Amino acid sequence: MKTSKNKKHILLIEDDPFLIDIYTQKFQKEGFVVQTAPSGEKAFELIKNKVPDLILLDIVLPGIDGWNILKTIKAAPSLSQCKIIILSNLSQKSEIEKGLKLGATQYLIKSQYTPLQVVEEIKKFFPK
Repeated sequence: MKTSKNKKHILLIEDDPFLIDIYTQKFQKEGFVVQTAPSGEKAFELIKNKVPDLILLDIVLPGIDGWNILKTIKAAPSLSQCKIIILSNLSQKSEIEKGLKLGATQYLIKSQYTPLQVVEEIKKFFPK
């Protein structure tokens, strides 16, 4: 069994309580440590305390939106190497291109992936 030190930490920035619950359960079942932030403000508070191994980022959020969160993280030298996966319902080609141009590692459209498929995509970033 992996200790907490060896487990990968994921920060889920999502404002939908239902999705927060589903993704938290799925990732924990796979051995990840999950922190959740329903807003950009809360996300930055958590990141100050512990830089996650990967951030799963929604774009449409209350307060600071996902675009600004992404820009801020990628502009910070201590965070610029953090993997950021956008998980959003925004599916226009221009939005996907914008996310990748701003530094997202990958862009997943919520409606095209089940929660289990999202977990499988994230696991690819952490080979055993």
